[in-house]
Amino acid sequence: MTKRTFRYYDVIVVAFVTVLLCSNLIGAGKAAQADLPLLGTVVFGAGILFFPISYVFSDILTEVYGYAYDRRAVWCGFGALIFATLMSIIVIHLTPAPGEYNTRLQDGLQAVFGNTWRIVIGSMTAFWCGSLINAYVLAKMKIWSNGKYLWMRMIGSTAAGELVDSSIFYFVAFYGIWSTQQVIEVALAQYVLKTGWEILAVPFTYRIVQWLKEKESVDHYDVTTNFNPFKASL
Repeated sequence: MTKRTFRYYDVIVVAFVTVLLCSNLIGAGKAAQADLPLLGTVVFGAGILFFPISYVFSDILTEVYGYAYDRRAVWCGFGALIFATLMSIIVIHLTPAPGEYNTRLQDGLQAVFGNTWRIVIGSMTAFWCGSLINAYVLAKMKIWSNGKYLWMRMIGSTAAGELVDSSIFYFVAFYGIWSTQQVIEVALAQYVLKTGWEILAVPFTYRIVQWLKEKESVDHYDVTTNFNPFKASL
């Protein structure tokens, strides 16, 4: 059977992959802190500026196009992360040109990207599990609710996916680099903040979902979907 082609699917996948790369290669390596009302001083990974957006894209892809289309986007993201990792390894191991500036630059690149392989392994494992669990829960809840209560389905699926993601990523990526207490604190803070970020994004996600359903003339229900996470085909 010939699969439908969609006007905006590729655009969303490109945006999704861009956010994934930014969250893992720019923000994930830095532990920051902020003073928040009620919570006090909270330590968090700077990747939170980017990463929750990927879950918004995942919700949109699953709700509009279905689980299989979101699964393909996840695999595209993994491929991009693998390529970026290989490039960072090559760049770091190239002999720097003589000069004080190049020596300082090499030290900076090593500090920022030297842990890339652990970040990517942690991210690939955590995001693969978390994102597909998010999509699976959202797809199943859509069937159970007959397509109603989108806000509840998005929040519920994100809470499940982020729990898995936050539980895995920081221990794989930073255990032994950060103190154990800091790893736990950041993981918990990430889970709360990312889930809260998703709740705040619900009105925006609603509008995008409704707009895409109208423009693409699709509202997919995963009744007969093969949920095998290792497939990349539609």
